[in-house]
Amino acid sequence: MDCILPTEKTLASAISLPAPCVAFLLIKDNQVLIEKRRADKKIDPGLMAIPGGHIEAGESQQDAVKREIREELGVEPDALSYLDSHHHFGDEHEVIHYYVVTAWQGEPQAFEAASLHWLPLQPSVVDSSADQLAILGCVRFLENSAC
Repeated sequence: MDCILPTEKTLASAISLPAPCVAFLLIKDNQVLIEKRRADKKIDPGLMAIPGGHIEAGESQQDAVKREIREELGVEPDALSYLDSHHHFGDEHEVIHYYVVTAWQGEPQAFEAASLHWLPLQPSVVDSSADQLAILGCVRFLENSAC
């Protein structure tokens, strides 16, 4: 029996690399801004999630965070800090790079989400395990930042 070896082309199509994404935890008065995703969204419709989006080709994570905050919420971040990264296996395999935003200019508005909610900084307020881990990390980050 002949052994068929995979070609470089078939290997590349069989391996799905995660989509690079950023997400941002806006923190105010020990609450986090969470979005209810629109039902017509292709990826993760209707979920309660930390806002964010895809990193564009050639864009740094920090530039993507700033662009996505402007596009999704209409605010300008004054201070952002890298938190951590997690894989999300929802409707699309993503690696999400999370940032904490503690200061910004403007009032957040729901330009792309169904609605926005200021909720307690607790993992139970979001639906995905990646976002839940990010919230746990954010709690630790904020505790260490206050020292």
